Amino acid sequence: MSDPVSWPQATERLGRRFGKDCLIGAGTVLSAADCARVADIGGRLMADPNVDADVLAMAQARRMVTMPGVFTLTEALLAVRRGASALKFFPASILRPSGIAAQLAVLAAYVAAGIRVFGLGSSLYRPGMTAAEVRERVPASVRAYDQALTEAAG
Repeated sequence: MSDPVSWPQATERLGRRFGKDCLIGAGTVLSAADCARVADIGGRLMADPNVDADVLAMAQARRMVTMPGVFTLTEALLAVRRGASALKFFPASILRPSGIAAQLAVLAAYVAAGIRVFGLGSSLYRPGMTAAEVRERVPASVRAYDQALTEAAG
């Protein structure tokens, strides 16, 4: 039986194996120091559950893709002003697709400026789920996103 792999080890291994084909990084990054650690081992993606100016600044300095967690429109606009690459609606299971769609309507100027990535996590995947279970959840999120883009375009 092998020992559990730490997040730095996992990030480094995944980065070596898939780094050219996808973004590897870490979630629930709560400090600038942890963000720097992710970058130091080759991580290029940083997601956190909130909008933390220090974490975002460190990630930007390290040229990482940033996905701060937002729940309200105030948080979403703050994240965009702080230079977020994408928004992670968290917890999306409570906000639901209709709530995200309503916020995207207000964020239409940002959508028009090219922001097209919004992260969804545990509302799509929870540890232990099969690929088939995740595949069943995806269409509702895609429909909500497409509807929001259509409404934002007017």
